[in-house]
Amino acid sequence: MTQTPSGPHTLEVALGSRSYPIHIGPGLLAEPGVLAPWLVGQQVMIVTNETVAPLYLERCRAALPEGVEVRELVLPDGEATKNLEHVSRIWDALLEAGFNRRCTLVALGGGVIGDMVGFAAACYQRGVAFIQVPTTLLAQVDSSVGGKTGINHPLGKNMVGAFWQPRGVLIDTDTLDTLPPRELSAGLAEVIKYGLIRDADFLVWLERELPALRELDPDALAGAIQRSCALKAEIVAEDETEQGVRALLNLGHTFGHAIEAHQGYGDWLHGEAVGAGMLMAAELSARLGWLSDRDVERLRVILRVAGLPLDAPAGMGADDFLSRMRLDKKNVDSRLRLVLLRAMGDARVYDATPEALLVELLEQFPRG
Repeated sequence: MTQTPSGPHTLEVALGSRSYPIHIGPGLLAEPGVLAPWLVGQQVMIVTNETVAPLYLERCRAALPEGVEVRELVLPDGEATKNLEHVSRIWDALLEAGFNRRCTLVALGGGVIGDMVGFAAACYQRGVAFIQVPTTLLAQVDSSVGGKTGINHPLGKNMVGAFWQPRGVLIDTDTLDTLPPRELSAGLAEVIKYGLIRDADFLVWLERELPALRELDPDALAGAIQRSCALKAEIVAEDETEQGVRALLNLGHTFGHAIEAHQGYGDWLHGEAVGAGMLMAAELSARLGWLSDRDVERLRVILRVAGLPLDAPAGMGADDFLSRMRLDKKNVDSRLRLVLLRAMGDARVYDATPEALLVELLEQFPRG
């Protein structure tokens, strides 16, 4: 993979009549009316959170065309808010404003806002339009693309939701300038995931560029975001509702979601839990004879350079993992299905892991 210039770039998620573009580049939110082509009707509600609103709400409003009715809803920040109570606040605001089926919701924020707004749009009057304007790296490279929307349940992450595609995705890379380093590292976990599951050359590129990415180098960020979105768009076009290859995007997530649910949503960032989960998946792949110890150590170094945790949470036992993992959405007929690595850059869904081997891994994996 060669380095990609940081100028504007457009990709497409090819879903027939529901296809939509992903616009990527610096300063896109500063372009007056840039969101206009994706609006349905004249009613627009921007939904954001208390952290993002002071930074980008006015800029987002200016990206809408003149003459439309614009309402704003500012929700609390954090993974702990990704629940039915806060989705209901979106529906309340829409109803109180008298918004009809030809309204458009704009999700301005990270993955929590994007998932909740998409779910609210999927359900409101049986489905209205929405636009993704992601402001975190994790949302830009993963959750804003592909139409997975939903909320958490105390027993499991993202257990209530719907597939509902946006009308478009606007990725203004300048929004990363205000992203805290911990959030940036969490986003890098999802970027690393794409190299592990489908693009070994991209993984090599990432090994070289991770220091530049952590320093917010514009060309490195553009390259990482564009390649990640291209891979996500390719997979979603092939398998929109996760009947096959799209499940590979869950590398590390079965372990990671268990960590998030056990720890209480928000203690571990999603990307942090996924990072540890990918290392657990790699270690299990090695115990099955698919990866070498050198491969596992290579991934450990990549995650360390990205600033991600390498240990599971202290006090989370094997039984805690297993009870949460058995609720995973990939499971079929009570069979635990894990995304594992046959090689670096080659992931598979596997449902024949000997339970004793999995329990051994969960008991022996380091705790932090």
